[in-house]
Amino acid sequence: MTMKPLLPLTPLLIAGTLTCGRKAEAPVSALPTAKVRLVPASTPSGGWVAASLEARDQAVIASRYAASVKAVFVREGDAVKAGQLLLQLDDADLRGGRDAARAAFTAAQTQQARIARLFAQQAATQAELDQADTQLAQAKAGLAAAQGAVGYTELRAPFAGTVRSRGVDPGAFATPGQPLLTVDGGGLELRASLSDAEASGLKPGQSLAFITDGQPGTAKLLALAFGADPLTHRRDLRAAVTAPANLRPGAFARIQVKGGTTQDALWLPESALVRRGGLTGAFVIEDDRAALRWLSLGEARGGQVEVRAGVKAGEPVVDDPGGLKDGQPVEVAHAR
Repeated sequence: MTMKPLLPLTPLLIAGTLTCGRKAEAPVSALPTAKVRLVPASTPSGGWVAASLEARDQAVIASRYAASVKAVFVREGDAVKAGQLLLQLDDADLRGGRDAARAAFTAAQTQQARIARLFAQQAATQAELDQADTQLAQAKAGLAAAQGAVGYTELRAPFAGTVRSRGVDPGAFATPGQPLLTVDGGGLELRASLSDAEASGLKPGQSLAFITDGQPGTAKLLALAFGADPLTHRRDLRAAVTAPANLRPGAFARIQVKGGTTQDALWLPESALVRRGGLTGAFVIEDDRAALRWLSLGEARGGQVEVRAGVKAGEPVVDDPGGLKDGQPVEVAHAR
């Protein structure tokens, strides 16, 4: 009887064990559609510097008097017109003072008229007439001050703009000088601090490119400090935002400048990068699905990273991908 050779069982047993022990992953087709926002792989002629978006004009609305807040007519984010009533303070005490000042003014008028008649009849002295005139002038000034005080309980917008912050609600007690509301107006400005190399070639009036929250924008350079600060060795820049129109003050941005970075390099925001197992990649969109591309990176600067290989110039890349998976269906969320 011929014995047949036995097949080695160990590899089969290991394979079976791995198959049984591995937890099955959900197929890509079963993953939900993810909403994503795209950012292009850009080819700036230079680098990027950090900047902030600020209102060109800003007014802090405060009370001149100690009083309770009677009503607040606006909320954060509301658009307001110049002169619009924003907040009403309780003016009961001030109205009482105004009424008393009006009564004092009326009495002073009557007294001055009486003394003037007597003086014309030579029944009153010049000193008495001068005193009556002085008392009338003082009463008139007191009435004007009292009326002005009542007017200061109506806090109005000094210019057209947007309510940036609201610090009180009806019923709160406002003290003199306490900030109650902040109103931004006059459009938006980019403000940044640049080194001499970054500021090289920049002139007031020229157009600047910037990016904020994944949105590209343009701005007109208003002012660039002539000399660098002796402590920081940097120069302050101000630029008026020309597009887009849906931005809010307080956001961070990056302005494209020269600054000596490599010509024709591709750059992506750091927020678009995916790091897995020691590798760095980014998601692009192929046939309405996320496709992970591994990248070769260069230097990092101003929140941007140089991409030496992996994506093409202008190719849209998913910004802030979070838990996005390779092959997952996606829907592009366009900025409002």
